[in-house]
Amino acid sequence: MHEHALMQDLVAEIERLGRSERARRITRVDVRLGALSHFTPAHFREHFADASRGTLAEGAAVHAELDADVHAPRATGVVLESVEVEA
Repeated sequence: MHEHALMQDLVAEIERLGRSERARRITRVDVRLGALSHFTPAHFREHFADASRGTLAEGAAVHAELDADVHAPRATGVVLESVEVEA
């Protein structure tokens, strides 16, 4: 359930950013996965594909990097680093 809520919040933020840029679609998303987030990059991409269906981010390339620092402030979360849009 944690993963589902986290993905909903992330996709909502990406949609908000895309709309603020008047994007036709989101083409790329870069995220940093916390060491304790329970995501691997491949697992994150699967969840992102499901969560982004029907949104501006559907079909976006996803670059997910796993952070190894279990003591980092966002070690249990996912940090959105950048979003590329197509105007």
